[in-house]
Amino acid sequence: SATRSIVTMQEYRSWVARPRTEVKAFEVTRDDVRRVFDKVRSQGRNYVHETEAMEVLKFYGFHIPKSQLTTTEDECAKLSEEIGYPVVLKVSSPNIVHKTDVGGVELNLKNTLEVREAFRRIIENAKRSKGDAKIQVGVNVQEFVANGKEMIIGMKRDPQFGPLLMFGLGGIYVQVFRDISFRLAPIKELGARHMIESTKASKLLLGVRGEKPSDIESVVESLQRMSQLVMDFPEIQEIDINPLLVFEQGKGCKVVDARIVIS
Repeated sequence: SATRSIVTMQEYRSWVARPRTEVKAFEVTRDDVRRVFDKVRSQGRNYVHETEAMEVLKFYGFHIPKSQLTTTEDECAKLSEEIGYPVVLKVSSPNIVHKTDVGGVELNLKNTLEVREAFRRIIENAKRSKGDAKIQVGVNVQEFVANGKEMIIGMKRDPQFGPLLMFGLGGIYVQVFRDISFRLAPIKELGARHMIESTKASKLLLGVRGEKPSDIESVVESLQRMSQLVMDFPEIQEIDINPLLVFEQGKGCKVVDARIVIS
């Protein structure tokens, strides 16, 4: 009991003596985000399509891959040529949230033939798994981004506490390992660092077994930018960036997939 008391006193002393940082304000374009949300509402939706969600994040300084929505096989093939191979195809439907679960994602497509075949497979898989899915939304063509650590950052607005930020190990295993941490927004730089350090994912970012360290600074900045976004727009109820690909130190990070739900 005495030892536990001493430990608690020391932890409290460390907390009181911790460095102080401020909430950082980034230069963003709020009006552009407002226009996206107004468009979504005008169509009777509260789910922001992936392409729209990526636009929102771009307006707040996140780095995103080149991408565009297509509605036909020919359009998909043409756009893939313009973006440059390899590319990724992803189904875009308001009724499909987890694209990989329904066979709605095709990676590392290297030529027109592969793109056309993948387009047909995605549409068929989506219709088979979701009979009521609004597939007319189309297929998103995106440049293929690799060689990064997959992380997740997000937010869920709690009715009592407000915007609760999340960070953790991303990709398809996020629901399995549940290596995540939480903080209330607005978040300061030190709080963002603590979010990262309190997960096992931080060890991956630091580099294991001879790997080079990843760009943790870009993750810290991404968490702060998300904090600013959800504080500026209280109508955002949920937002997920999964995966956030984090590259080697000094090379930043990039949003590969995102979803946003507004009120």
